[in-house]
Amino acid sequence: MPSGQRAQWKGFLKFGKVSCGVALYTAASTSERITFNTINKATGNRVNRIFIDSETEDPVPKEAQTKGFEIENGQYIIIDPEEISAAIPESNKTLEIEAFIPCSDVDDVYFDKPYYLTPDKMGGDAFVALRDAMKKSMVAAIARTVLFRRMRTVLIRPHGKGLIASTLNYDYEVRSSEKAFEEMPKLKIKGEMLDLAKHIISTKKGEFDPATFDDRYEAALADLVKAKLEGKSLPKPKKVQVSKPNDLLAALRESAGLMKAAADKPKRTAANANTGTGRQRAARAAAKSAASKAAPQRKAS
Repeated sequence: MPSGQRAQWKGFLKFGKVSCGVALYTAASTSERITFNTINKATGNRVNRIFIDSETEDPVPKEAQTKGFEIENGQYIIIDPEEISAAIPESNKTLEIEAFIPCSDVDDVYFDKPYYLTPDKMGGDAFVALRDAMKKSMVAAIARTVLFRRMRTVLIRPHGKGLIASTLNYDYEVRSSEKAFEEMPKLKIKGEMLDLAKHIISTKKGEFDPATFDDRYEAALADLVKAKLEGKSLPKPKKVQVSKPNDLLAALRESAGLMKAAADKPKRTAANANTGTGRQRAARAAAKSAASKAAPQRKAS
């Protein structure tokens, strides 16, 4: 069990006649992001959300609210929360594996949310046997169960010492790629232009290291909060110039020259695994520190 983290779901993992107790833990979280409240400009007070009737504009208290499905413009079928609860599939708390498939069979567009899947103390042997067999067979598992009040399809894969379970989008939830790309121009790039593009790619090859990718938006928000508290202004970002078709070949030639010069320089040491996160936390800490210093001044004023 991960230290200090609560399981999002507990149940059983079943494959064939074998089952073991397991738990799901959130693998990705947005809890550390900077968040904002909606404020009344005139008073500086936080704004509360109030539901109002669309016709009478009278406030509607929570106990008077229900659910409705729109069948025509302004016409609704009223559905009580109890009726919705009754329609939820019954959960037997079993994540039952239906099939083992090649890992590459599932298109990334179907991936929803990742969870770490861990065994309980009594099911360790069965869990490890499944993990190691899947690793050697280079397969993933498709399973189904009720998660968070909905029937979900889950893709299970070996991951480090355990397994990772990713909920999958349903087919009706995934939009057609043909429609997304239907207005793509029919162009064929060849000759020097294609060779230069391939050269730029070859000089920029690397490995995926998530620690080297900073959340620049999050860091910018922290800098903005800190600057506002200190009465400073931030420099305006430079606009990105989009390459025009007539200038594309010249831009590729210039880029290829820059890439070659960069490739000739000694390579830097790989970034520390916590570098990006550390910078973001430092930025947030600086903003919070500035906020705490400014708080007494705001009260005094």
